[in-house]
Amino acid sequence: MVAQRWMWIAWPAFLAAAVMEMLVFAFVDPLELHLAGEPVAWSRNAVYTVSFFVFWGVAMFSSLLTSLLGRSLAELNGAAIARPAPIRLAEHDWQPD
Repeated sequence: MVAQRWMWIAWPAFLAAAVMEMLVFAFVDPLELHLAGEPVAWSRNAVYTVSFFVFWGVAMFSSLLTSLLGRSLAELNGAAIARPAPIRLAEHDWQPD
């Protein structure tokens, strides 16, 4: 179940990162990027790779939060919710007919 939950998080995040990569670099040239006023001295492939993993990490964090916030109370508590004990009436107490 844990592996399945991680795939629910990782796979949509991977697809979202791929789409974000295509959208961002359709408008931004990696060789024209600047960091702290200095040009980034990385190759295009290095910028594409690093940015993909950054996008993937952000999307995975978003999917993880969605997965955690969507869990039921029973899943969060491990189905260990205590049920109240039934009320037992003593023999001398009144009982309806």
